[in-house]
Amino acid sequence: MSELRPRSELRSATPGIARHGRLKRSRAWPTVLAIVAASLATVLVSTAAVGAVVLNSLTSEIETVEFGEPDAPPIPAIGAIEGGFNILIVGSDTRLGQNGIGGSYDDESGNLNDVNILMHVSQDQTNAVVISFPRDMVVDIPECPADDGSVKGYTTQPLNEALSAGGLNCVAMTITELTGLPIQFAGTIDFTGVIAMGDAIGGVPVCVDGPIHDDNTGLVIDQAGTYTLLGVDALAFLRTREHVGDGSDLTRISSQQVYLSSLVRTLKSAGTLGDLGKVYNLSKAALQSMQLSPSLASLDTMASIALALKDIPIENVTFVQYPGFTGGDGVYAGKVEPDRALGDELISYVAADQPFKPDPEVAHGTVADPTAPVETPDPTAETPDPTVETTDRPTLTGLSGVTADEYRCSVSNDY
Repeated sequence: MSELRPRSELRSATPGIARHGRLKRSRAWPTVLAIVAASLATVLVSTAAVGAVVLNSLTSEIETVEFGEPDAPPIPAIGAIEGGFNILIVGSDTRLGQNGIGGSYDDESGNLNDVNILMHVSQDQTNAVVISFPRDMVVDIPECPADDGSVKGYTTQPLNEALSAGGLNCVAMTITELTGLPIQFAGTIDFTGVIAMGDAIGGVPVCVDGPIHDDNTGLVIDQAGTYTLLGVDALAFLRTREHVGDGSDLTRISSQQVYLSSLVRTLKSAGTLGDLGKVYNLSKAALQSMQLSPSLASLDTMASIALALKDIPIENVTFVQYPGFTGGDGVYAGKVEPDRALGDELISYVAADQPFKPDPEVAHGTVADPTAPVETPDPTAETPDPTVETTDRPTLTGLSGVTADEYRCSVSNDY
C-alpha cells in the first residue's frame, strides 16, 4: 500500500466506542458510499468548470442505462436547470470487469445495489441533502419489470436486492415507495475508476482518532492524525467496516461521510475547480465508471445541473443516513429495520425544502476533529441586531449525519 501522508501533527488516540448492533458480514462488495458521491460530485459539480471543447471530448465516455423518467424537468440549452430535483446514484457489487478489485476473479458474480444515494436539491437551489440508504435495510420492493419480461414484487427484502430484481428503475421505484420522493435523474457506477479519480484530485484528507489495521481491506494507519488518501488507500478506507466505530455498516457510512465532507471541500476549493487539467482528468475517470439515465447522459444536462449546484454553500450541503435500527429479530435479524417515525420526519423536511441539522449526539463512530481550522471573525462585519429574530435550523433528534463544512474524525476500534 502506498505511504499515507499526514497533514496535521499526530495526536494521541482516544478510546473506541463499545460494539453493539453488529450486522452480519456480507460476502459482497462492501458499501462504497464515497465512491458514488465522488462520481456524482465530479460529473455534476466540476462540469461547470470545464470549457465546451473539453466537455465535447468527454462525450464518448458516456454510457446510458434504461430508466423511467416521468418527472424529468426540461433542461435549458444554456444556464442552470430551474427548480429542485432529485438524483439517484446506485453502485452495484458486481466484480465483472473490475480486474479483481474487491474480490477474486473466481467470485465475479452478483448484481446487488450495495450503494444507494439520493441527492435532493431544494427548489431555490440553496440547499442540498444527500441521503444514504443502508444496503441491508429491509423494505418492500414493488413490482418491477425484469430483463426476462416478468414482473415481480417482494416484501420484507434487503434494499440491495432491488437492482437484480429489475435494474436501476426498480431501485428508483423502491426508494420512491419508501420516501415518496420522485426521482428525475439516475445513474449506476462500478468501482474501477476510484483509484484514477483519487489520483486525479490529488487525494482527500481524512482524519482518524487512532490506529487502524484492517487485514480485510489492506488499510494500515499506525496512529491518529489527518492523512491525504490517494486511490488505493482511499478505496481501503472507504471499504473498512470492522475497524471503525462499532463495526457495523451504519458506522461505516458515518466514517465514509468524513471522507465525503472533505471531498466536497476539496472539490469546492479553487485549487481543484481552478485547475482545468485536474477537472478534466477527474471527470473522465468518473464518466468511465458510470452508466447514466438518458435524462442525465447529455453534457448540456450535466452542465445545467452543475450550474445549479456550484454556488450552494458547503454549510448547506448535508449528508445523512436514512434512519434505522440494528439488533432486531425475525426478518430484521442481521439487517437494518427502518425507523419509520424518524424517517418520515426526515422526508417531510426534505420534501418541504426546510433546512435542518443532523443530531450532533448521534455520531455513529465519528468525533469532532480537534485540529479543525478555527474561523476568524471578520472585524469589518456588522454586529448583529439583538432585536432582530433569527431562525436557526432545527435539529432532527436521533438523525445521523454531517454537513460538508464539519471537520470530523473516524473513530478507530483497533484495541
